[in-house]
Amino acid sequence: MLANVDALLLARWQFGFTVAFHIVFPAFSIGLASYLAVLEGLWLATGRQVFIDLFRYWIKIFAIAFAMGVVSGLVMSYQFGTNWSVYADKTGPVLGPLMAYEVLSAFFLEAGFLGVMLFAMSKVGPRLHFLATLMVAIGTFFSAFWILSVNSWMQTPQGHAVNAAGQFVPADWWAIVFNPSFPYRLVHMVMAAYLTTALVVGAVGALHLLRDRANEGARTMFSMAMWMLAVVAPLQILAGDAHGLNTLEHQPTKVMAMEGHFQSHPDGAPLILFGLPDQEAGTVRYAVEVPKLSSLILKHGLNEPLKGLDSVPRENWPPVPVVFWSFRVMVSLGMLMLLLGCLSLLARFKGKLYQWAALHRFALAMGPAGFVAVVAGWITTEVGRQPFTVYGLLRTAESASPLHAPAVAASLTAFVLVYFAVFGMGILYILHLMAKSPHRGEPGIEPGAPIRTAGITPAPSVTAGRSLHPAE
Repeated sequence: MLANVDALLLARWQFGFTVAFHIVFPAFSIGLASYLAVLEGLWLATGRQVFIDLFRYWIKIFAIAFAMGVVSGLVMSYQFGTNWSVYADKTGPVLGPLMAYEVLSAFFLEAGFLGVMLFAMSKVGPRLHFLATLMVAIGTFFSAFWILSVNSWMQTPQGHAVNAAGQFVPADWWAIVFNPSFPYRLVHMVMAAYLTTALVVGAVGALHLLRDRANEGARTMFSMAMWMLAVVAPLQILAGDAHGLNTLEHQPTKVMAMEGHFQSHPDGAPLILFGLPDQEAGTVRYAVEVPKLSSLILKHGLNEPLKGLDSVPRENWPPVPVVFWSFRVMVSLGMLMLLLGCLSLLARFKGKLYQWAALHRFALAMGPAGFVAVVAGWITTEVGRQPFTVYGLLRTAESASPLHAPAVAASLTAFVLVYFAVFGMGILYILHLMAKSPHRGEPGIEPGAPIRTAGITPAPSVTAGRSLHPAE
């Protein structure tokens, strides 16, 4: 069946699948690295055993999530050469150095200190180990910084010129890195990572509180997660609003698709809550809408005019139904996160944070919500950029390699099977670790004895008072 689909569409599906699978792991590891740094810092500052126990509980989960994030992302760089060679050739002079900076300044920082963080607490001492944990957390942030700079330049390109070969070449690196949408995208994504981690930590804490309300580790992690949610969820909504206004300025077509505005509204646009976008007919069927609210949100005036997709050539329309619904999934989950944070404040005020079973069940159900919201937000951003890879400058149809559909279909099928098998097992093992109750004296990651994988056979150890056998 896939062999009969257009090769360009298959290549887009393949990249979309691998990115959607990959993005959930960095979103989790960015937040979890910072959470681990906070836990270890609190342990050093207070000496409370519960903080180091929680650090050891979550560091095992972090190690697996971090590894899966690295491995799941490797194949994307190969796809630039196999499926998107024209895109790689035309954008390489601009995006190639940015990707190299990510490796040099972020990945090396993470990799350099990760081994110390995971295995060397007893060898380097708690303060130096805390420094290693901080460096890993900072490394994850810098990694997000460079990757989001790359993505933001594709959304709002500036600071470049075009050479005789048709390649984008750098003219102003400051303008390239700090392009118009980058600050908004960076803040929005980092806070999304913190919310994703808070929801997972809160769900695990809620699970163990439902089993044992006196569990100190469960109480502590749940309380910390709910504080993070209560503080960051409203900030994320404000950041999302600012990001939306920036998108309206630089990518108005994307906002038109998000809002479902096929027609222009000269006297104030309604906010369409739900409906069925019909791209062919250019309308939203069965729309449930609030009059003039979209103009109030986007232009801060009830009667402010808003242009619709009828002002844009149809060949430049993104797939409106996909963008319309992914945006609503993201926003709806954001509202639920805000509700959970507010309910946690109410429970805390009433002294029922650890006794309110309904709150714990709500938090448990919201555990995966951060991942779904991140993927929905990514779909809104990337599909809303279509039909361009570099917005307004390089079309997606002009970016692909000259491949035959059966070849792309075969690799896509292989990716789907391998990803679900390998990473599915990894996710199941993470869930298995989360199902275990945190307890006092939590063991950390045990490096164990060295394992010989290649090279010279290591010399045997000699027990005191024992002579070596001639054969040894």
